[in-house]
Amino acid sequence: MTRTRRGWPLIALLGVLSVLTVSPFAAMLVVALSPAGEPTLPAQWPDSLTLDNLTRVLSASGFVGWTVNSLVYAVVSVVIILLTASMAGYAFAKKRFPGRQAMFWTFLATMMVPFQATLIPTFVLVNSLDGVDTFWGLIVPTLANSQAVFLMRQFILGLPDELFDAAKVDGASELRVYWTIVVPLTRPVLATLGVFVFLWHWNDFLWPLVVGQSNATRTLTVGLTTLRTEEIQLSVLMASAAVSVVPCLLVFFLLQRYLVNSIAMTGLK
Repeated sequence: MTRTRRGWPLIALLGVLSVLTVSPFAAMLVVALSPAGEPTLPAQWPDSLTLDNLTRVLSASGFVGWTVNSLVYAVVSVVIILLTASMAGYAFAKKRFPGRQAMFWTFLATMMVPFQATLIPTFVLVNSLDGVDTFWGLIVPTLANSQAVFLMRQFILGLPDELFDAAKVDGASELRVYWTIVVPLTRPVLATLGVFVFLWHWNDFLWPLVVGQSNATRTLTVGLTTLRTEEIQLSVLMASAAVSVVPCLLVFFLLQRYLVNSIAMTGLK
């Protein structure tokens, strides 16, 4: 009973923080479901709710294309980054080769360089290779993810060396060791990293704004900003934002089990 009473302040604090966190999303959803007219929350609440705004958004000519482009940008980036980061993390964690530490810390030092500082040189390079307004020009410059490599390397360091030594004794190749040992044992961290990478790319704005110069490659975040220049009601704009959040929620709910397992395994270590 005493422990329960001591825990009430923490529970109350977490409850207040949860309400503050959810309130903007709830307000966005209320405005998105409001009829014609712009309610001024919290002073004015809509008398009724309607799905007309969502229907209008989903039937818009550019919205579906922007969503598909964002999915291509995010999903392809997730797959390639998980593959390359897990391979690099395995090499940095379990392989011994000259210059390994210097190479790792040099690569890690790129985390300190803001993307805005390399935006213009990267754009000039992509433009010289005719990559502007193409999917490869949109995706390739974002694949060198030092944070992903660092996370994979730290996780793989905790795996017992005996597993890899036994595989080598059995004559397994490096590719087989990676596919049968590294990938299965790193599924929790791969799922966690996949959620983060998906959210990073799905919500990315600056680089898609610079490279995607037409509806053929324009992502959803950039496309929604173009709606602000048109005569569109606030409720329709909020409906667009609400729809754009759905893929993020789906990815999180589908992979939250692996996310929890990753945290639990980190605590056990």
